[in-house]
Parts: sequence; C-alpha cells; structure tokens
Amino acid sequence: MKLSQRIGGLRPTAVNSILAEVRALQAQGRELVSLMRGEPDLKTPAHIVAAAEAALRAGRTSYPDNRGEMPLREAVALKLERDNGVRYDPGSEILVTTGATFGIYSALSAVLDPGDEVIVPDPVYDAYLSPIRLAGGVPKLAASRIEGGRFQITREALEAVRTPATRAILLNTPWNPTGAVLSPNELAVVAGFVRDHDLWLISDEIYEAITYDGHRHVSPVAAIPDLRGRTILVNSLSKTYAMTGWRVGYCAAPAEVIRAMFLVLQQSSRGPATFIQDASAVALRESQACVAEMTAEYTRRRSRVIEALAGIRGCRVIAPEGGFFAMLDCREMGQASDAIRKGLLEEHGVVVVNGSAYGPSGEGTLRVSFASGGAALERGLDRLRAGLSA
Repeated sequence: MKLSQRIGGLRPTAVNSILAEVRALQAQGRELVSLMRGEPDLKTPAHIVAAAEAALRAGRTSYPDNRGEMPLREAVALKLERDNGVRYDPGSEILVTTGATFGIYSALSAVLDPGDEVIVPDPVYDAYLSPIRLAGGVPKLAASRIEGGRFQITREALEAVRTPATRAILLNTPWNPTGAVLSPNELAVVAGFVRDHDLWLISDEIYEAITYDGHRHVSPVAAIPDLRGRTILVNSLSKTYAMTGWRVGYCAAPAEVIRAMFLVLQQSSRGPATFIQDASAVALRESQACVAEMTAEYTRRRSRVIEALAGIRGCRVIAPEGGFFAMLDCREMGQASDAIRKGLLEEHGVVVVNGSAYGPSGEGTLRVSFASGGAALERGLDRLRAGLSA
C-alpha cells in the first residue's frame, strides 16, 4: 500500500540518526559518553513536583480545558508581562500546548497554505523542517556566517531566499544550535524584513532564561511593538524549569490566530494533563530563584567547556551567548564535520552532533552540549579534546 507523499518528505532528526549509530556501538559493548542532547540532568524543582502531587491527590485527572486551564493561561500572561514586558489576554490570546514542538506545528498550520515558504536561519534546529513540511510549507534556509566570534544573519541573506511564495520566518533566540542571542539591532533587521514583505514571524523562545556574559533575551514583540499583530510567540517550560518530560508549552498571538491554532489543537493533542497544568502555573507564578540557580550551574559548565577545549589546533570554541550548546569551529581542520563526528564517536567514544546536520552554514562545526554536567561532562570533554588533538 502506498504511503502519504507528506511522509516521503520527512527525515529523522540529527539526534535520532546519531542515536541509531550510538545504539549499534553500545550493542557491541562500547562505552560511550554523550555530549549531544539538549536534555538537562537537573531535576524539576521540588515545589513544582509537589504542586503536581497535590493536584493528583485533589483528583485533577479529568480532561483539561483544551485551550488550557485558565489558571495556567493567567500565569502565562503574568509571566509574559513580568519577564518580557508584553501583554496578552489570557482569555483570547494564549494557548497551552503539549510542548513547544506542538506550538510550532499548530502555528505553522494556522498560517500556511500548501506551497507557502518559511524562511529559517541556517544553521537551523532541524526538528523545525518536518513540521513545516507537514503543514504544507516549504522550508527555505537563509545562510548565516561566523563573524566576530558568533553566527550572524543579515538582511541580505534573508532577501536572497525570499520569493513571492514566502509567508513566514521562523526565528529562534537564543539560537539553537549556534548559541547566539539576537540583539535589539538584529531583531530590528528581522522586523524590517517581516514588515516590508508582509510576513508572519514565529518566535521560538524556549532558551530565553539561559543567557550569559550580560546577554539578555529580548522578545521581538517587546523590542518592536508593532510586530505584535504578525507575531506568534512560542515557549515551553522544558528548558527553563528542567521539565522536558512534562510536555507543556504555550503560545501567545492575536486572538484570531489563537482561534485558528486552537482548531488544530482540538483535532490532535487536546493539551497537557490537568495536574501538569496546575504544577506549571505554580512554576510560572512562584519564586524564580530556581531558574537563577539552574542558569548559574549552566554558566559554570559553559566556562568549563570553553576552558577544556581551548588551544586545540584547527578548532576554537564559539562561546555561546545563550542556551546550553557550544559550537566548535573546526573549519581549519579541512575535514567534513560529519567525518570528524564519526571519528570522535568510533575512535574516542564521545558523541557530538556535526554542524552540517543543521544546514550548509554549519559545515565545519560541531555542536557540544553541556545540558548534563558532572563526571559525564568531564569524561566527554577529555575524550573530545583527545580526539580533536590526535
């Protein structure tokens, strides 16, 4: 029987492809250390876990309001005003989703017609590409370049891939995999492009709380208020509160967009469990000291990565401004990044992601995760340094 043509356009994510290689080696008895995944090893803060337990004991296990329980939507509105300086009506402009991934899919489904193009900066978090295709869209990669010790995207690069079919731009800041935090000036460049060509802006802000060295995440709507009518904010609690497995996120957008996204959600996910939403409201409303503590720990790990990987011939660390990934610029080694990655995996037992997996602009780089720390991070850095120095 023939399968859908949509499925033919989908590809495994880079992480899942590499995991298949990892499992094959582990089945042979190889001991490997992973510096690959964006999975925090920190525990969900105790007061959030306690709130979920209390909700379960109170019988909060029925179907949720599919738009999101009102206490959580109100907590999201409070958070957006408190942390981002933007106001959204919890009754009509906020939607609770099962993680940011579904938020992105529902946003794309709401604004795309078949054949519409979506611009994404390259290198791009590759898990964006399949939702674009599933929603009927066509991803277009806008090439970035490494300048001044960071990845940068320009108006010229955006214009180079725009066509009359372009409908939206999907932005991620802090930017996975590059670690760049877009400045207000860079956001203004994107805003001008969006306005001039009458586009939608989908803004994925899941790493917003994890920034370094004075860099600070600024939501595009806060930086350029007149973007509000054409922007869909997407976020989740996964990274900020070490809640990856809870699968809870949210979107904020004009009411008519949220209504369209809600139609998509009703036919698919129906939203996170009620007790999870109760705990998430507590996470957003109560003290944010736990967020500061986790960011301080990531800051220590970031420093360790920069220190451990300094001075390797042909490679240099692109110090991340946000998130928990560091890019290694190994272009001077003169090898394809996937070949370097495979050599590190097979000969030195350390798992990283080749930058080319995220697009042509990532060629010659490696993505190194410090989402996990401790002994595993130290072993991984030792193996990585040894492999790159060999």
